Amino acid sequence: MIHIVDYGMGNLRSVQKAFESLGIEAAICTSASELTDCPKMVLPGVGAFRDAVHELKRQDMVGPIRDHVASGRPFLGICLGLQLLFDVSYEDGEWEGLSLVPGKVVRFEDQPDLKIPHMGWNTLQIARPNPLLAGIDEGSYVYFVHSYHVVPDDEAVIATRTEHGIPFVSSIARDNLFATQFHPEKSQSIGLRLLKNFADL
Repeated sequence: MIHIVDYGMGNLRSVQKAFESLGIEAAICTSASELTDCPKMVLPGVGAFRDAVHELKRQDMVGPIRDHVASGRPFLGICLGLQLLFDVSYEDGEWEGLSLVPGKVVRFEDQPDLKIPHMGWNTLQIARPNPLLAGIDEGSYVYFVHSYHVVPDDEAVIATRTEHGIPFVSSIARDNLFATQFHPEKSQSIGLRLLKNFADL
């Protein structure tokens, strides 16, 4: 069973439908009590970092998320759900994150002809293989929508990079914790393979 954290930020049904298309049961959880002792947790999200952190705190979901990661059970962050794992975001101010991964969230720097937000299909450069990437080849295309990207303090957590003006971190992996800047639920066969890999952990 996959438990998807619903804190009011994003279309969670698309993530749920992606798992269900693979024959994997996935439940959308709207309260902190539903996140206790779940086998596998997914933290999706789109929108503003500040609003997301506020909602997670208001709904008392920060503790269950931290406890889940600390327990060693599989965890997957998607898009904003990746960024929230870090210490701090500089999106429209300075906002404290969940501090599960040391590092920061910064905006793409303006460059001539560089489109921000980074939106659409782009390729993965595999930095370190991990179980989430099993069967996914170097150069595979996945779908992005974001203006900010993560900068980990420890490069050992970097699983993939992607080029958009600069090489940025497009996914991370550390023990039982995985997270992607791209949207697996919108990335067709490659995204479904990644979600299947997560469910199989």
